[in-house]
Amino acid sequence: MAVITTGAHPKALWPGIKAWWGRSYSEHQEEFPDLFDQETSDKAYEEDVEISGFGLAPVKQQGSGINYDTESQGSVTRYTHVAYALGYIVTWEELRDDLYEVVSKRRAKQLAFSMRQTKETIAANVYNNAFSSSYTGGDGVSLINTAHPTLTGNQSNQLTTAADLSEAAIEDLSIQVMQALNSRGLKISLMPQSLHVPTQTWYEANRILKSVLQNDTANNAINVLKATNVFPKGIKMNHYFTSATAWFIRTNAPEGMKHYVRDPVSFDTDNDFDTKNAKAASYERYSFGWSDWRGAYGTPGV
Repeated sequence: MAVITTGAHPKALWPGIKAWWGRSYSEHQEEFPDLFDQETSDKAYEEDVEISGFGLAPVKQQGSGINYDTESQGSVTRYTHVAYALGYIVTWEELRDDLYEVVSKRRAKQLAFSMRQTKETIAANVYNNAFSSSYTGGDGVSLINTAHPTLTGNQSNQLTTAADLSEAAIEDLSIQVMQALNSRGLKISLMPQSLHVPTQTWYEANRILKSVLQNDTANNAINVLKATNVFPKGIKMNHYFTSATAWFIRTNAPEGMKHYVRDPVSFDTDNDFDTKNAKAASYERYSFGWSDWRGAYGTPGV
């Protein structure tokens, strides 16, 4: 068990230190809320179950009976909440002899920083593993896949031909979103909402979407992506994406990318009677995942 003693910060026992550095950096704004819709939970896990609708209505011949359809249960997605916790222990002597109160105060701030970084990493990993067959959803395949099984055959939320971020690729994937079908093969009003990119393509994304005229051409044509406001919720950069080329589009699917909060983050302190050590710990429990794969479209890039 790691314990912070007087030997951990020997300089803190002597006056004259001008500054302590290495622990207090500015944080990025929270980015995981851009990737998921948040809900609360009061159970150990939550389950979302797909239910199929009805198909197209057939012609009813004169004098013949009505054709009746049925609905059926589809994929089942379980969100099992995972607990994350971190803390530190400080000896009584270290607390007594430390001449720099700022060193002690920053420990709690750094603990919060570590918990935040953990949550951002867990959330982004859903996208980082979006193309991996080792990370599957309720339908048995990865989040971004060319073969999501449905009652009317496989459907895809992956760009047909992998491509780096470009005007043409964004148009192609946006069209793919707008051509989405439900499990029974009926057209649904699925629309792009936001574009999600790593830091490496942040500037390119802005050049493509925010230029007045068509990007990187001599054509005197409007920037149709900007003119049609294809992403009403804008461009979102994520510092925790591990791929320099993968990019994603979030849609308005109502039960797509989901984040359940079981226990919000908490911070507790206590003292050990025998050792007089001071303890501090932070804890929270949550889950990230997806129910309807139509909530996100993407490509690994090239």
